[in-house]
Amino acid sequence: MDFQNRVGSKSRSGGVASWSESNVDRRERLRKLALETIDISKDPYFMKNHLGSYECKLCLTLHTSEGSYLAHTQGKKHQTNLARRASKEARDSAIAQPAIGPAKPLVVPNRNIIKIGRPGYRVTKVRDPVTRQLGLLFQVQYPQIATGVIPRHRFMAAYEQKVEAPNKAYQYLLIAAEPYETIAFKVQSKEIDRAPGKFWTHWDHDAKQFSLQCFYKSEKAPVLFEGMAAPGTAPP
Repeated sequence: MDFQNRVGSKSRSGGVASWSESNVDRRERLRKLALETIDISKDPYFMKNHLGSYECKLCLTLHTSEGSYLAHTQGKKHQTNLARRASKEARDSAIAQPAIGPAKPLVVPNRNIIKIGRPGYRVTKVRDPVTRQLGLLFQVQYPQIATGVIPRHRFMAAYEQKVEAPNKAYQYLLIAAEPYETIAFKVQSKEIDRAPGKFWTHWDHDAKQFSLQCFYKSEKAPVLFEGMAAPGTAPP
């Protein structure tokens, strides 16, 4: 703007512009900036109504010309509303999208193994001669076990199975080897002593026999000799 020869101005300097003149100059600069950075035909918030004026659908403001709308897009109100809209869309997107993970669940291929029935077995009650702990010895025969297969086992709580009504007094020992059916032994739900020598398994490849021996933890002190408890323990 030409500020020469205005009241209150100094020689060889621009005059003092009024507030309205400064505002017009500011809006003109904003309009030129918007023309360089915004393609009004692709602006989703620009709309021309039936009266021939222009509207900002984001801020709900009316404008008499495209230049006025472009100057508005560079103003504080429009920029603040843009930031709020972006924040809201980001929150909605985070809620709508599922947690990051595999696109499809992993499918375990069906091996189509034909079961040939249950294996033969024998269960023997045993007692440790030193600690007098009670235990069990399981011997399962697998004469037609698949090549390269070693029998597996695990203890299962009563609430994991669906065959019988759950009883917390019992647990189940499962032993499995293909192509035989998995067999389960119902035993007392006591803590198993897994100390060295107390719990062991053995697979006899030649005899095709799987053996498992376990002892229950004793609630009493171990007895070394008749009438004498282990050192450091109180007599019963």
